[in-house]
Amino acid sequence: MLDRNTGELLQELRVTITGVQVLFGFLLTLPFSSRFGDLDAFATTLYVITLMATALSAVLLIAPVSYHRVVFRHRAREALVRDGNRLLVVGLALLLLAVVSAVLLVLHVVLGTGAAVAGGAVVGVVGLTTWYLLPRRALGSRG
Repeated sequence: MLDRNTGELLQELRVTITGVQVLFGFLLTLPFSSRFGDLDAFATTLYVITLMATALSAVLLIAPVSYHRVVFRHRAREALVRDGNRLLVVGLALLLLAVVSAVLLVLHVVLGTGAAVAGGAVVGVVGLTTWYLLPRRALGSRG
């Protein structure tokens, strides 16, 4: 059972980390673009929030891989699955924050603050619903 859980955890990490890496790489290049200095205080704050959420998400989503390497062959698979699951859930929450913040930032620059808030809210609600509320509802219907 623990072997299967470990495999599922590591496979889920493979899927999510690609998106985090792409977003993080893009964010790291933004300050070097010619228009970055033209951002207003709101956009600059959004950029910092997006960058930090993405960086922290990357760290947490990569952590189970490092954890696995450190505890490999030390009979700590139960701890790996338990802690890896927690790291993945928090990493995904930070990834959702990063995606919402990125949408806010881009829409703010392109369309203005009102459209940015509306777009960010839509992405946030859809993310919370599909990533957290639907699974919770499925757990509640089991009883």
